[in-house]
Amino acid sequence: MASVYFHVPFCKQACHYCNFHFSTSLKNKALLLKAMLSELELRKAELSESEQINSIYFGGGTPSLLSAIEIKMLIDTVKTNFALASEVEITLEMNPDDDRPNYLKELKKIGINRLSIGVQSFFDDELKLMNRAHDAKEAFLLLKKVKELFDNFSLDLIYGMPMSNLEKWEKNIELALSFEPNHISSYALTIEPKTVLSHQVKKQQVEVLDEEVVLAQFNFLMDRLEKEGYEHYELSSFGKPSFQSVNNCAYWSGKSYLGIGPSAHSFDGITRSWNISNNAEYVKGISTGKPFIERETLNEIDRYNEYLMTGLRTKKGVSLSHIEEKFGSRYKILLEKEAQNNIAAQMLYWDGDVLKVSRKAKFLVDGLASDLFILNN
Repeated sequence: MASVYFHVPFCKQACHYCNFHFSTSLKNKALLLKAMLSELELRKAELSESEQINSIYFGGGTPSLLSAIEIKMLIDTVKTNFALASEVEITLEMNPDDDRPNYLKELKKIGINRLSIGVQSFFDDELKLMNRAHDAKEAFLLLKKVKELFDNFSLDLIYGMPMSNLEKWEKNIELALSFEPNHISSYALTIEPKTVLSHQVKKQQVEVLDEEVVLAQFNFLMDRLEKEGYEHYELSSFGKPSFQSVNNCAYWSGKSYLGIGPSAHSFDGITRSWNISNNAEYVKGISTGKPFIERETLNEIDRYNEYLMTGLRTKKGVSLSHIEEKFGSRYKILLEKEAQNNIAAQMLYWDGDVLKVSRKAKFLVDGLASDLFILNN
């Protein structure tokens, strides 16, 4: 199985924490959509003919700025150029301020069967700090409508906000749960370089939240959602049984995915590629044949390190038998040795022959994984 991801590089305004590629001008939207349709056809050979598509994901950017007709064109082109599985999860990321008359019904009619709602917070002061385009009231109104129309929807929340605290975060979680989403994605706020938030922190206009509070928020997130029946299947992802994101699972299990649009990333198991992060140059590349994709072929060590990072972030963990089969006994022996210190510190543990991260160490998983990496010469 494989996935197709569309990066729709348009936003109404720039969120202060975001370093993703986007443009706040929609004047070349038609040209860019035409280029994305062409890219799909140009790159269809990059996925094996035997691989069926079981996920189509619209991210960005803000894909909910597209009309249902525009989204349908992209879906139809996938159907024309690829073999689809009997069940395909088709997800659209949507911001609360993008709702308009009949939009949700139109999305459902064209085949969108999962929505991911970018709530981030139910507090207006936090939304204002992030420079989100919506307010809490718009989030409440949209979620109420989504719950009535869609059987499968997710919402995003951000913890670690500068003006937050544990009590506020607990309220955010309870408000999210009141809408009974099938899935919740929750990310720690990161201060990305060259963002407004980074500038504000450097100028001491915004104070970063104490790390102990951030950890307490993460622990409450885990405890509360698991108590409510959500499975913590990946560091930032919680799903009710049978409602794990197909797109997320493909990414974290190393399956093939094809990324379409400016800055979109692709992976075929060995080669990673990414499109140019410039809308005009992307369109020009498609129309003239000028290269718009960079590629990197992962060597054996790269693929091993990648497996450690993605595996430890998930509930499945890292399997010794898989490592021995894919990389050889040398890697298996090395991992057993390198993991000993963190096992002794109760940060990692063995579940049969599968290495997993302990509950108390989940917040530190990226660092724990990198401790196990083999460095390329």
